[in-house]
Amino acid sequence: MDDLDREILSILRRDSRTPYTEIADEVDTSEGTVRNRVERMLEDGVIERFTVATHTGNIKAMIEVEVDVDVDTQAVSESMADWAQVDFVWMVSGEQDIVLVVDAPDTQGVNDLITQARELSEVVNTKTRLILDEQLG
Repeated sequence: MDDLDREILSILRRDSRTPYTEIADEVDTSEGTVRNRVERMLEDGVIERFTVATHTGNIKAMIEVEVDVDVDTQAVSESMADWAQVDFVWMVSGEQDIVLVVDAPDTQGVNDLITQARELSEVVNTKTRLILDEQLG
């Protein structure tokens, strides 16, 4: 990846629907160059997917999950990624092992997800943080 790739990614992070022609104008290159670079980054796995950011009025939270030391964290993460209302699952370093980013209709929905996590035998502890505001980078 070079600086041009990084500039293209920065624009796509803000709005993945930005037309290639607009990106090309902003980074001072051709539409074909932008198209080729995006396709290459998709093939190389640099761009994993295009997604939608929402402002639904729902409760957004991070549920931090600590699992037992002998647990396959990858398997637990993959299982949690299938839960309704879970937007992202991150495997992280530190006290907790997994972070769920959730978008629930209300605090009861967040609490239901916490309970669901705590009911897993692999889970030792959870911490929850409500997301008060977010800014796109």
